[in-house]
Amino acid sequence: MDDAHKGTMPPISLADVRTARVTPEEALALHAEGRPGKLEIRLTKPLITARDLSLAYSPGVAEPCLHIARDPALAYDYTSKGNFVAVVSNGTAVLGLGNLGALASKPVMEGKVALFKRFADVDGIDLCIDTEDVDAFVNAVRYLGPSFGGINLEDIKAPECFVIEQRLRELMDIPVFHDDQHGTAIVAAAGLLNAVHLTGRALKDTTIVINGAGAAAVACAELMKAMGVTPRNVIMCDTKGVVYRGRTEGMNQWKSAHAVDTEARTLSQAMAGADCFFGLSVKGAVTPEMLRAMADKPIIFAMANPDPEITPEEAKAVRPDCIIATGRSDYPNQVNNVLGFPFIFRGALDVRASTINDAMKVAAAEALAMLAREDVPEEVNTAGAGAGTSLRFGPDYIIPNAFDPRLISRVPVAVARAAIASGVARKPIADLGKYARALAGRLDATANAMELITERVRANPRTVVFAEGEEEKVIRAAIAFHNSGYGSPVLVGREDRIRATLLTLGVPLPEGITIRNARNSDSNRRYAEYLYARRQREGFLLRDCQRLVNQDRNVFAGCMLALGDADAVVTGVTRSYAVALEGIATAIDPAPGGVMFGLTLLLARVSGTVFVADTAIHERPDAATLAEIAVQSAAAARRLGHEPRVAFLSFSTFGDPKGHIPGSLREAVRLLDERKVDFEYDGEMAADVALDPALRARLYPFCRLTGPANVLVMPGLHAAHILTKAVPRLTSGTAIGPLLMGLSRPVQIVPMDASVTQLLDMACLAAHAAIAR
Repeated sequence: MDDAHKGTMPPISLADVRTARVTPEEALALHAEGRPGKLEIRLTKPLITARDLSLAYSPGVAEPCLHIARDPALAYDYTSKGNFVAVVSNGTAVLGLGNLGALASKPVMEGKVALFKRFADVDGIDLCIDTEDVDAFVNAVRYLGPSFGGINLEDIKAPECFVIEQRLRELMDIPVFHDDQHGTAIVAAAGLLNAVHLTGRALKDTTIVINGAGAAAVACAELMKAMGVTPRNVIMCDTKGVVYRGRTEGMNQWKSAHAVDTEARTLSQAMAGADCFFGLSVKGAVTPEMLRAMADKPIIFAMANPDPEITPEEAKAVRPDCIIATGRSDYPNQVNNVLGFPFIFRGALDVRASTINDAMKVAAAEALAMLAREDVPEEVNTAGAGAGTSLRFGPDYIIPNAFDPRLISRVPVAVARAAIASGVARKPIADLGKYARALAGRLDATANAMELITERVRANPRTVVFAEGEEEKVIRAAIAFHNSGYGSPVLVGREDRIRATLLTLGVPLPEGITIRNARNSDSNRRYAEYLYARRQREGFLLRDCQRLVNQDRNVFAGCMLALGDADAVVTGVTRSYAVALEGIATAIDPAPGGVMFGLTLLLARVSGTVFVADTAIHERPDAATLAEIAVQSAAAARRLGHEPRVAFLSFSTFGDPKGHIPGSLREAVRLLDERKVDFEYDGEMAADVALDPALRARLYPFCRLTGPANVLVMPGLHAAHILTKAVPRLTSGTAIGPLLMGLSRPVQIVPMDASVTQLLDMACLAAHAAIAR
């Protein structure tokens, strides 16, 4: 391994990219569409009137300035400093791609900022410093302390990264954390704690061989020793062999700190009898013979990216008793930095820590280890496990899933507690239990749930029919579905048209995508007979059914689904929702006892996810329909990680003002009373009352809802449609759906203006519904 090689796993690893098979065109399109890049600035205060501007800027801004001048600690109260991290790089070691320079590193740094926000609600900005001179880099960063609560160093090559971090930690009074070193070390340490526990070892007696001497390797060695591994039991190797005492060739002060007295001179010799191997080097560095020479129940962390030092299949073939972790998402036990840095900074910022010390790193590792030993939430378990398996603490589950919703309330609390105990917290938190509860509600659960859905589909791929297969964006969505590992797409259309479109796009048809022409399919007779059996007493002749199967792609797709030739269907690009549903419903029945309706998810930046129903089918639903819609919507909200609070919306609130009272809404509430459902609900009420608990408490203290409503049952289709179409455009939020609920088979109908991404998301949701059947 090159001594300057970082040997780390990036937050979103190259293995993830390989697994999902993202194409260069897709990646470039995402970064270029809309506003270029991945970041923008959002205001946290309304600046609408002249008074607003006067308060936020001149003259109002003078007051917080004067207060901060008198007491610098007040900057955390009056500015964004306390939740603001700078992600700083010079681009000398980018994502395993090498020295690309500061400017070319910017997409990665923007991505790191996005992960901070996504996983821990930490705001950040990327700062790309255009110099490889250590002194110049340090001087550029050292004066940024007034603006930021922490500094995350990223993608800086070794050994310069050691010097830069150490000097900045000495010069600045805020946390400075090089994630490429410590993030990998912390997550790997969590896995090691559990592997040692499972194999009946004591940490202090465990012998570890580390192959690699770059940033992450040195950090791993330091953290293992800080956690209790006996220093003489850690042997480090580089491209020249074992780092032993007395060696002079290729040495530096960081390697010398981990030199040991040993007769071993090669990696092979070092691994003989060793308990554990940490690989932060290159593909193929470990041979089967090396594994055979290790101790019983060997522990292997093969973390080279994109390919590990030895694959789990190779390792298990020669040592079935081993526990193995890698940096890849397509194997168990992924060492993923995203399990660490967002939550470590969250805890450090919240106690205003002056640094991130060893005690805080150890606390983070221990919290991750303990979380893996707990029962896994069902939504995580079903997503992260393969077919017929489950995630349970053991050799194949020693590191938590990166999308476990409990991470936000466990790791920051442990880090904050350690900061307080070690004396680096400038604002200790008295009630850590209350802090944990606040953290649990800080993030919208939908993002985690959606990622868990995609993980589950990758683990259990399905055959999905894209009914409008001649459309360019449908073809692109089908290719993305295939490349993402979600399953086998079927394009319904004429093969010559589809191949002509592919030629125009300049992409070949991937192996695994099937084209079915509805007009000349060898299944048409079977589909027509099935349809005739269903519809013969409704005025349909056999020839009518044959014509529908031949000419209506939605009917053809529905028949494929009904007769088991596919698992799910997605359609809607070329037909209105009602017309598409009519074709599908010709072949597919509603679920027994259920109600078909549309459920739209509104993802707002401030309020989180709100579920709105019915947004597709019932123009004026009666009370029984409204009640059933509420029950099914509440169940959907729970599946996505939300505790449902259902509000039946109207122009009036509990009968005020007088006039036409929406009796069906009141009757729906009464019906739910009789059913004794297990979720909160009430109505009728106006939207502001439903969403504003303070207003509700002041005017309607008898209301049953204990928080903002997150499931809005609309009185009619007009109101629902207007709301879900207007809100995303007025608020820059996101709408997902309408999701078709209550059908006996998994079908999703997209809006006619759906993008490729929306088509892909809906196809994935349809596939997920097929798995759950």
